[in-house]
Amino acid sequence: MLTVVTFLPLLACAVLLVSRGLPDRARVWVWIATAAADLALVVVLWAGFGAGGGLRYEQRVRWIPSAGVSYHVGVDGLSLPLVALTCLLFLAVAVYSLRENRRVRSYTCLFLFLQTVCLGLFVALDLILFFVFFDLSIVGMFFVIAGWGHGEQGRAAALKFFLYTFIGSLALLLGFIGLYLAATPHTFDMLDLTRANPLAGRGAYAALVLLAIGVGLAVKTPTVPFHTWLPPAHTDAPATGSAILAGVLLKMGTYGFVRVAMPLLPSTWRDYAMVFIVVGAVSAVYGALVALGQTHFKRMIAYTSVNHMGYIILAVGAAGVLAGTDAQARALAVTGAVTQMVSHGLLTAALFLLSGVLYDRGGTYEMDQYSGLAAPSPKLATATGVAAFASLGIPGFSGFIAEFQIFTGSLASQAVATAIALTGILITAALFLRALRGMFMGSVRLPSSVGAGGFRDLVAPETFSIAPLLTLGLVIGVAPRFLLDVIEPASRTLVGLVAR
Repeated sequence: MLTVVTFLPLLACAVLLVSRGLPDRARVWVWIATAAADLALVVVLWAGFGAGGGLRYEQRVRWIPSAGVSYHVGVDGLSLPLVALTCLLFLAVAVYSLRENRRVRSYTCLFLFLQTVCLGLFVALDLILFFVFFDLSIVGMFFVIAGWGHGEQGRAAALKFFLYTFIGSLALLLGFIGLYLAATPHTFDMLDLTRANPLAGRGAYAALVLLAIGVGLAVKTPTVPFHTWLPPAHTDAPATGSAILAGVLLKMGTYGFVRVAMPLLPSTWRDYAMVFIVVGAVSAVYGALVALGQTHFKRMIAYTSVNHMGYIILAVGAAGVLAGTDAQARALAVTGAVTQMVSHGLLTAALFLLSGVLYDRGGTYEMDQYSGLAAPSPKLATATGVAAFASLGIPGFSGFIAEFQIFTGSLASQAVATAIALTGILITAALFLRALRGMFMGSVRLPSSVGAGGFRDLVAPETFSIAPLLTLGLVIGVAPRFLLDVIEPASRTLVGLVAR
């Protein structure tokens, strides 16, 4: 079933490619039906996942045996939540795309292709399979930004995105080859490499492998100083592209740390954990500060992603520090990191879809062009307010659950770094409150491009795509056990692997 979940969108993509006479709206409905079926299958997988951690739904088929490469897939508590998040976000984007009228055939096929690629990465248990999907995600998103972004600037942003992330993927591949060469017998299988721990005691060689893998994943995450591709990519991408880029593609980087870097290089991760802690704390504060200085709504949201990804890197770094802490605290930090991946995916995707509504109505993302929007568009104001407060970690939402676990798990061994990163929450609160006050309160002021019809509120496709994301963020904030029961056993297993 896991292979069916992964490749069902690609099958739908192939069908749409050969269906020449299908109306554009029907193509989007085929996409919606495919995404809904995929999500339903993941719900079945979740229901049958069971307790106790470990891999489920594992499948292994020889692919390139002479090179130690196989089609090896499976899910555990680290990957299953991201598989579910991927299916939900692509369904939300599909519903939102009922308003799309530009080259719909290519548009729907690209997103269906991207869905298969994203799912494939999260279920991959072979390094080459992981890398193939990692690279294909770059290609798919490049065409989304270049083809449906904002004119010439969109094409320039797409090129910058491609070059940065492709160079990062080459570093990642070098690290994977380093692991392969160190193993006896040579293999790219993650489980075999985890059991063999081929880089234990390898000193500088292991450090170079971790450097290559770390840089490749840090570019994708992104962290400071590898983040400069992110703001233009988000600014000039279509709202749907930004939602998938932030909600899913950035998680490929953070997921790579917990799936590859930590379990496959445990002793080296412990030796250099402080580097990741510093990078995480700096990214959290820097991202929030730069976001505070933005007047462009979408660029502001983009920089908050750097802030939130910084929290995740802080947590996984703290999980590699054994002195002054215990396994429970380290496992709590990892659980918080994975929960933050899910929470950020839900809430930031919603914010980017809302930014698309703003641009559709007003033709600009500049916040000083809007005022008093709560009067003509109360649903937009409510949804943006809920997404903003949830994103900054207000209790009752998923952001609070994630950040509470991250800071509690990191505090025992890294009090100073955690205290520094905590200031990011205060700055994030300030920037969102400023944006909400300026755009939605006071007297109504609209850009000159707004026509006689005025500023329309959310319409049905927008409401039905955004509301479920915010609702699930609330559900996780109030009753998180259904999610934590899946993540926690895998977090304990990961912490045990790092400590060996």
